[in-house]
Amino acid sequence: MEPLHIALLVGVGGVAGVINTLAGGGSLLSVPLLVFVGLPGDLANGTNRIGVAVQCATATWRFRAEGISGLSRALPVLVPVCLGSLIGAAAISQLGATQFERLFGIVMLLLLYPTLRGGLGEPRSREPARTWPAPLRFGVFFVIGLYGGAVQAGVGLLLIVALDHSGIDLVLANSIKVVVVMVLTLVAVPVFILEGQVVWGPAIALTAGFATGGIAGARLAIHGGERLIRPALAVAVVALAGRMLDLY
Repeated sequence: MEPLHIALLVGVGGVAGVINTLAGGGSLLSVPLLVFVGLPGDLANGTNRIGVAVQCATATWRFRAEGISGLSRALPVLVPVCLGSLIGAAAISQLGATQFERLFGIVMLLLLYPTLRGGLGEPRSREPARTWPAPLRFGVFFVIGLYGGAVQAGVGLLLIVALDHSGIDLVLANSIKVVVVMVLTLVAVPVFILEGQVVWGPAIALTAGFATGGIAGARLAIHGGERLIRPALAVAVVALAGRMLDLY
């Protein structure tokens, strides 16, 4: 890899790690960057997972160090999420690079609505806590896992929406989210490795940035940093979706 590409992967990986930890959607930056430095879309998707797993691990550690742990609250949703993740990863690994890039661009546009729904500069309003019936809860988190195993980008946003629906505090929701994303990513990664869809040079460079971003993002999340990232994320969704769909 060229030195410039390494620097870009580390730098953008750091930004993506912060975004992933604050809200979700950092892969909307890192996957297109991997495509930009020369990886086909399917290899970029697999390679990106290594950095995401490490970013979630460092963010989980930082949340625990700050006295906020989502581990116990994450346990009830891990079974449906992991089951969905494994199936989603197996399905997406069979798609060609061009098919994946088109799918990825469409998904980014679909993610724009939940990105904007909370308001561009305002924290989400809290709603009274409500409990979903067990079958519905299993189904919701299975579908989130299916999406996360297949695409990854924006799965944190979907988890935040689902957790927020139950009235969970946003900081705690973020700490739960990074645990869940870490586990679903670790479930999916072996599928991509076995399919030869992880390129280790770019993966290592990107992971260095992701790890740093995970630590920084956890600290910012505790101090209400999500309101700062939502407008930038909305712009990134539109810009990168257009690029992946060859609109410009």
